[in-house]
Amino acid sequence: MKIISKDASGDTMVVSVNGRMDAASAPDFEKNMQEMIDSGKRAFAVDLSELEYISSAGLRAILSIAKRLKALNGNLCIASLRGPVKEVFEISGFSSIIPIYDNVDAALS
Repeated sequence: MKIISKDASGDTMVVSVNGRMDAASAPDFEKNMQEMIDSGKRAFAVDLSELEYISSAGLRAILSIAKRLKALNGNLCIASLRGPVKEVFEISGFSSIIPIYDNVDAALS
């Protein structure tokens, strides 16, 4: 898993992730997100269009960041789920916890 870009769109940071988010890489995602939160960012749209795989560790990392942001009156949403990653989000019930959008434009509107 690699964060391939971090772009600001207004007050929202668009964070694009690719590859795999599993036990080996989820801590890196969480660390990078925490650094942005520590720098004052409070709104994130995570673009997962290039993510090929997510494990329970990846889901935990996303949930952990969402909880931290909620405590700071911030927010996190997910955009552009596809394939097996979309199935994992649907099966896990994450759509009832974290807003999920079809694409980044929808997440930013």
